[in-house]
Amino acid sequence: MLPLQGIRILDLTRMVAGAYCSMILADLGAEVIKIEQPKVGDDTRQWGPPFIKGESVYFFCVNRNKKSLTLDLQKDKGKEIFRALVGKADVVLENFRTGTMEKYGLGYESLKTLKPDLVYCSITGFGLSGPYKNRPGTDPILQAMGGIFALVGEADGKPYRIALPIVDMSSGLYAHGAILAALIARSQDKQSHFIEISLLDNVLSLLLNLGSTYLNTGEVPKRQGNAHPSIVPFNVFEAKDRDVFLSASADSRWKKLCQTLELEAMIDDPRFSTIKARIEHRHELERLLQERLKEKTAGEWMERMDKTGEGTPFAPINTLDHVFQDPHVVSRDIVAEIEHPVTGKIRMVAPPVHYDGARCEVRMPPPRLGEHNGEVLSRLLGYDEAQVAELQKEGIL
Repeated sequence: MLPLQGIRILDLTRMVAGAYCSMILADLGAEVIKIEQPKVGDDTRQWGPPFIKGESVYFFCVNRNKKSLTLDLQKDKGKEIFRALVGKADVVLENFRTGTMEKYGLGYESLKTLKPDLVYCSITGFGLSGPYKNRPGTDPILQAMGGIFALVGEADGKPYRIALPIVDMSSGLYAHGAILAALIARSQDKQSHFIEISLLDNVLSLLLNLGSTYLNTGEVPKRQGNAHPSIVPFNVFEAKDRDVFLSASADSRWKKLCQTLELEAMIDDPRFSTIKARIEHRHELERLLQERLKEKTAGEWMERMDKTGEGTPFAPINTLDHVFQDPHVVSRDIVAEIEHPVTGKIRMVAPPVHYDGARCEVRMPPPRLGEHNGEVLSRLLGYDEAQVAELQKEGIL
């Protein structure tokens, strides 16, 4: 039995943050009913290339283990159906702009009268208060406004975004944790709970040590490429065949790195013998390491590190073909295959979590738009085939 078996979630979110949150909850066993606009669906259904037989690969990656119900919430009948579903649900998750659900008459205060122990989670770009509360917020916008762009890239180059939607994904993780906490609280107090997740608040939390540096010293951190302001070495270097990354965050690790690279003379060199000295002589140290690292392949250095490095951080910089062919990745059995009704067999990264020794499974492929209309309305609300067909005809579904 999965941990969230028996929990039902109505997921009104679009794009990534909310979808990532509900997918994690679905992986843990919750029944996630993804409610989408009729004929259109989630924005990510149109995101591509690549498409496989018209299906978006992007949509696949954040929507496994869910059911799809199309429902027009701008129509009275659609609202009526949604309210009825709320009475059968445990969680409502949405990422509309501030005030949208209230405009539809479906805000938290209204819905909790239908379900007194409802957990309601709102994900917005900028939060429910403040001068920007009505602005839409997307991952790159929040990376830009939240300081990430300014921190990524070479010191003398242009700012860059992180290639993955890190703000969306981490916001989804925060939301999933908050929902789990609210479900625990509900089991104790039998009350409803409201959760607010702001992408901007989240991105500020991701600033971590760099945010702490500014808040406590007033110093504005600058881009440093792959380098680190207070750890040397900490950078990308060229091996004989490809790039590698290495670091040594303490004197003990610096000593072990030098021994493994057969550069023992650098250990007691006053230019490099302390953390402070290594920072002051960063460029000279990196030049000497680079000369040595070019003498062997990444694999040869990795073999040495495994034997004598004693945990010194070192890794080849892998492209995704190398990642998924890595023998350790293969041994972890984290790539799942499942049959999709349109595309045939699809592959995806399986849930990373193990419970009681077993990895959570990809039980259901990402749903087709409205695939579960009949099943959900029949099972939960008692609708028959004729009623579902009539709703379809009226454009409610």
